[in-house]
Amino acid sequence: MNKALSRHRALWSQKKLLANLLLAGVIFVSSLLINQYANVYAASRASNSVSDIVLDNIPVVDVHLIYSEGAVLLIFLLILILLREPKYIIFSIKAAAIFILIRSFFIVLTHLATPIDELYINPNDFIQKFSKGQDLFFSAHTGFPFLFALVFWQNKYFRYLFLVASAIGGTAVLLGHLHYSIDVFSAPFIAFGIFHIAKKLFPKDYKLTA
Repeated sequence: MNKALSRHRALWSQKKLLANLLLAGVIFVSSLLINQYANVYAASRASNSVSDIVLDNIPVVDVHLIYSEGAVLLIFLLILILLREPKYIIFSIKAAAIFILIRSFFIVLTHLATPIDELYINPNDFIQKFSKGQDLFFSAHTGFPFLFALVFWQNKYFRYLFLVASAIGGTAVLLGHLHYSIDVFSAPFIAFGIFHIAKKLFPKDYKLTA
């Protein structure tokens, strides 16, 4: 605990970093607002469900606990990790914002409806507050933890934590028929690209994580 507090004091005593943290927060909040508009647009344009080679061959499984509470737990763990390792905070916030912005761009391009037999998720559920249900491509439950596996790649414990979370998230949304298989299997590749875009855009922030 004392070590973490010392790291925070050393980091945020630098006024430039404190201002950069504020900028990161603004970028992140802006990305969430854009995501909401993208969700509304995608929901209003949703067309028809389509067949899927994976979903057509597996039954619907109740994965609500993993989909919702599991995602909240992962976010909570990420926050705890960032509080413990503050040097990752600025880059992580900006990388997450880039992830959300790029995903927002993708979800407005193709307007497929959700799989016809998808698991019902309560619209008042916490995770659903960030989604209108039609934000299919690409799977955030798969891509988001994969992105943070890359961010924390040098720490094998955090790396494996997020890789396992990505595999569990991807499996869950397929079993619940909440995403098409292309949404899930493309997510790690897109997250990999987003990670490298973030490194290029914010090299000084990434350098802090070394």
